[in-house]
Amino acid sequence: MGKKLVLSILVFFLILNSSVLSALALTEEEISAQAAVLMDRSSRRILFAKNHEERLPMASTTKIMTGLLAIERGDLKSRVVVSERAAGVEGSSIWLEEGEVKTLEELVFGLMLRSGNDAGAVIAEHLAGSVEGFSVMMTDKAREIGAFNTTFRNSHGLHDEEHFTTSYDLGLITCSALDLPEFREIIKTREKRITWPGHQWDRFLRNQNKLLEMYQGADGVKTGWTTPAGRCFVGSATRDSWQLVAVVLNAPDMWQDTITLLDYGFENWKLQSLIKKDQFIKTREVAGGTRDKVKLVAAREFAYPLEVGEEELLEYRIEVGKPLKAPLKKGDILGEVTILLAEEEMKTEHGPPPVKYSFINMGSSGRMERYARTDQDNGI
Repeated sequence: MGKKLVLSILVFFLILNSSVLSALALTEEEISAQAAVLMDRSSRRILFAKNHEERLPMASTTKIMTGLLAIERGDLKSRVVVSERAAGVEGSSIWLEEGEVKTLEELVFGLMLRSGNDAGAVIAEHLAGSVEGFSVMMTDKAREIGAFNTTFRNSHGLHDEEHFTTSYDLGLITCSALDLPEFREIIKTREKRITWPGHQWDRFLRNQNKLLEMYQGADGVKTGWTTPAGRCFVGSATRDSWQLVAVVLNAPDMWQDTITLLDYGFENWKLQSLIKKDQFIKTREVAGGTRDKVKLVAAREFAYPLEVGEEELLEYRIEVGKPLKAPLKKGDILGEVTILLAEEEMKTEHGPPPVKYSFINMGSSGRMERYARTDQDNGI
């Protein structure tokens, strides 16, 4: 047997367009929200959408981006002093006081569990010097993620005419936040105690996300409400290691909308293993080695959500680069597989350049740079 070499597989993700989405079983009339989207967290594939590109206010679901940046750019153990301006922010609060010292982690818990506007302001000032400066950071991060129809003007979600998103963009932002283990742990916490200097008791934070108690597998993420925005919610649930994200904006019946969307996803779609780890790809000739042929195999499984019947529409195109020559070592990039669905190459509709997906050493985001390996270092 020839030495096994591992083929790095490039898989491009498909985001269904609106003409395809209209054919899905769940109708827009069944969702009370003005705009909604159901998304697979790993691939970002849209499973359902309603007015998903309509720009709308997002209320406190804003804090998903604030929490993302706090974890990504800050040190959760760092100690932060509450300013007079931050302590005085109106709306929902965890009752921070001027001069109080909190860890960044305590602030993120207060932000995500109790929707503290004051906590959002303190985080913004800590990371960017001001809420205004942090808003620019938030908008820049949205562009990086691919959320091009989103603009932030504050870190908490109080209404501003220039503070808006779309259900699709907010889905992308949430998926990116859920790529962070610390974020996932915080948002699924039901109750948390944080310090309250000068008092004989701690602050007790109870998670406002009722979905955690209402839905099997629920594990996130954030509520929101203002009069102009209406009821807003982003919810997530995981079943059999498959996580879905539902976004509803201006949703009079936001809990039922979210449950309907998640039920639809889990009941009508299936996470399919399109490429299995160590799956044989093809045999290629190699020059100058002790073997004249080598077997190319996939380095890691790749799973993707499909509707019933879509398996028949898949096409795999295998490309291996220039003729292989010895020596070949572990980590060599040898080729790629492009997967097409209904003759359309899988790719992102928005966002960074085509997503490169590695089948080994995959990080929590599921999005990696091109990488490959061989089973053994040399000897060919």
